Amino acid sequence: MADFRTHLSAAVGGGALLAFAGWQGGVWTPSEALPLGALTAFGGILPDIDADHSHAVRLIFNTMAVLAVMVGVLLLHAQLEPGALLMVCGGLYVGVRLVLSPIFKRFSVHRGIWHSLLAAVLCGLATSVAGYQWLGQPAWLAWAQGLALLLGYCIHLLLDELYSVDLTGARLKRSFGTAIKPFDYNAPGNSLFMLLVAASLLPWLPPFTTLQELVLQGSTFWR
Repeated sequence: MADFRTHLSAAVGGGALLAFAGWQGGVWTPSEALPLGALTAFGGILPDIDADHSHAVRLIFNTMAVLAVMVGVLLLHAQLEPGALLMVCGGLYVGVRLVLSPIFKRFSVHRGIWHSLLAAVLCGLATSVAGYQWLGQPAWLAWAQGLALLLGYCIHLLLDELYSVDLTGARLKRSFGTAIKPFDYNAPGNSLFMLLVAASLLPWLPPFTTLQELVLQGSTFWR
């Protein structure tokens, strides 16, 4: 499979291309383009969240901890005094970085369900929900952010599959087919649970008409 540097470089490149092309096409402003590029890069390492020991998993949980603190500040700054807010946000950071991370490592398997298209869609939907419901983003921008993360996620899966082909020896490695799969065939119960979680997000998503307009605008731009 591709290493951390390869995944990150490809995703950063894809994010930069997405951000620049949309900006040049008038789809979004530079200030909107930067988070889209960052989300694509983050999506490019996110599937390795199930790796027990890697640069990716440390970076992922550090990033998630910081994001949890940012969301906590945005949601609670008007309700809590500074001291209480500091304690809550500190608890969020510690909870994600030092509690959630070990639990996740204990119950996840590398190249399992998180290396699947189902997981990619779930993460993209969750990103759109977070942007729309928690951060107050416009519907079209929340969808764009979800699609950006989905793009980075799929770049990672595609790279893993490409690196499963040994061109010099004209053979397929044992890892072939474990990345770009609809769901985890070896754990159908986990896949069903993830599907139910994805379905539960549907009422919280931005309007689907906005997604359709965004896709049509993007397809017109690339013609």
